[in-house]
Amino acid sequence: MVTADLHAHTVVSDGQFTLDTLTAAARRADLDAVAVTDHDRIHPDLGAPVCVRDGVTVVRGIELRVDTGPDGERVDLLGYGVGGEAAAPGAEDALRAECDRLQADRRERGRRMVERVEAHLGVDLGLEPRAGLGRPHVARAIDESDADYDYRGAFEHLIGNDGPCYVPRSVTPVAEGVELLSGACAVVGLAHPFRYDDPAAAFDLCVAHDLDAVERFYPYGEGVDDDPARVEALARDHDLLLTGGTDAHGEELGVDGLDAARWTAVRDRLPEARG
Repeated sequence: MVTADLHAHTVVSDGQFTLDTLTAAARRADLDAVAVTDHDRIHPDLGAPVCVRDGVTVVRGIELRVDTGPDGERVDLLGYGVGGEAAAPGAEDALRAECDRLQADRRERGRRMVERVEAHLGVDLGLEPRAGLGRPHVARAIDESDADYDYRGAFEHLIGNDGPCYVPRSVTPVAEGVELLSGACAVVGLAHPFRYDDPAAAFDLCVAHDLDAVERFYPYGEGVDDDPARVEALARDHDLLLTGGTDAHGEELGVDGLDAARWTAVRDRLPEARG
């Protein structure tokens, strides 16, 4: 039974949850805990690394994309329990400064991508550049426009990495990203290892950068050859916590996540909750 969903996005990045609807969804799913892991951004309305809202433990987290170098790929790291007394001096401020830099880049990237889509399709998407704007927002706007593309088709034919309307964005180098997260967060882990072209290289990154955790419980869906035994072996051999969650961008939680025992193992590494 899923007790904690440690991978969820809100309207602060490319999700659809507000904090109120997030906790309401958590209660409907009978969850004890949920982590807010917005892309390259710390939720501004969470005032503590861990807090309790409407009876639900809410972990202040972040999903930070990092660039592993010219011969590698970009991967996502999850930081849990951002800031607070346990953080290294100045570490939270440094992470927030990097987030501010990334959000400025996202706004500019979003503006350019929207302009390209509108010119390519001859439609008005009605999107204004803002912090947190990502490709899912653009894809939803395309789906809702008069264009002949649904959400999936927008990615496949327009704004995917090789699409005519794609615009690259700035990404934090991996060593800098790990340093920032490790200083500011109680737990740092690798997200969804089987979403990458080279999962083995992602596993090596966990070891090389001495991460705390790896995401084991994740709803990859059809067409992804995930191997939970490999993740569990990595965790066992290198003393990593197992994490997991829905990676919610819509308004459903509890699709995947941690049972009570595994949540307790993570919870023990986090700061005490504030009411």
